[in-house]
Amino acid sequence: MTQGLAAGNRPTVLAVDDTPENLDLMSGLLQDRYRVKVAISGEKALQIARSDDPPDLILLDIMMPGLSGYEVCAQLKQDPATRAIPIIFLTAMTATEDETKGLEMGAVDFITKPVNPPIVLARVATHLQLKAATDFLRDQNSYLEAEVKRRGQELAAIQDVTIQAMAGLAETRDADTGNHIRRTQHYVKALAQQLRDHPRFREALNDHAIDLLFRSAPLHDIGKVGIPDRILLKPGRLTPEEFEIMKTHTTLGRDAIATAERQLGLEVGFLKSAKEIAYSHQEKWDGSGYPEGLAGDAIPLSARLMALADVYDALISRRVYKEPMGHEQALDIIRQGSGSHFDPDIVEAFLAIHEQLHAIAVRFSDSDADLRHKAEQITMMTGAPQP
Repeated sequence: MTQGLAAGNRPTVLAVDDTPENLDLMSGLLQDRYRVKVAISGEKALQIARSDDPPDLILLDIMMPGLSGYEVCAQLKQDPATRAIPIIFLTAMTATEDETKGLEMGAVDFITKPVNPPIVLARVATHLQLKAATDFLRDQNSYLEAEVKRRGQELAAIQDVTIQAMAGLAETRDADTGNHIRRTQHYVKALAQQLRDHPRFREALNDHAIDLLFRSAPLHDIGKVGIPDRILLKPGRLTPEEFEIMKTHTTLGRDAIATAERQLGLEVGFLKSAKEIAYSHQEKWDGSGYPEGLAGDAIPLSARLMALADVYDALISRRVYKEPMGHEQALDIIRQGSGSHFDPDIVEAFLAIHEQLHAIAVRFSDSDADLRHKAEQITMMTGAPQP
């Protein structure tokens, strides 16, 4: 009960009235139970309500010179900082329409003058209890929202670390450097953002979907972990038999991710995208790709985006066994592949933002140290010095 609270812990009630006698009456009635503040005008009431020590409840006269009680109430309810403060109108106005207007504006109660002290005390106590309960629930909701956000961020970080670890494992056995993973990841995101308002892709490429694409793209070549070194690291052209084995990296990648998903016991959004990308990024728009020879829209959108990103990066990037192709020459090859290798609309998006993609390539370019490190890794695995 409020009677037993220390003065500093008592709820604060603000009484607003342009008649000093009425303020004296309300102060005398409330001061044994509450901290009481008074305001003799609407302007002063707003100043107190918006201070660093706002009231917990406001008893507000309606008929006042300057700002009326209705105007004060309207301003308080429009301000996020004060809209939760309960307002009880105190007034000699007794018409039903007056009470209705006050309640519609956001007041919680309506007490007519002359006031009945027990009624005032009872209603003030009731609305302060309601406010305390509402504040508690709001605080609990804020805590829960913050906790959900924190745990979501923690889960996302764990997922990202897992992806990077898996992608890094594949990178240690591949001729590509880790920067290839970062470049293709950013290419895919840039292409998806460019296409998000396209009629064909608008429903599929929302913010959440683009985030999943960005996070899952590093796993596109995870299946190369299962390819023998003699084939994966061969510096020259593969034989037809060797190429057939190399092609299985798509299935191996899809199956590895599917196995991880089964062990989790639930479907995870970014793993679905990762499976699609790993399995189908070597498919071609005209159906001449692998592993299934899918064509057109039968190829998952995520894989179509990665197909172009992967080829572009392969063309312009340095490798231990080749020099990079110029950006303009790579553009011509991508353009020529429209409708055969690549989805024409994705090629159009690529050409529209090719300067942005080139900037990504420069930002994450392979340094001489990167290439030397990769050559040393391959030498350690194969025993053959790299050029």
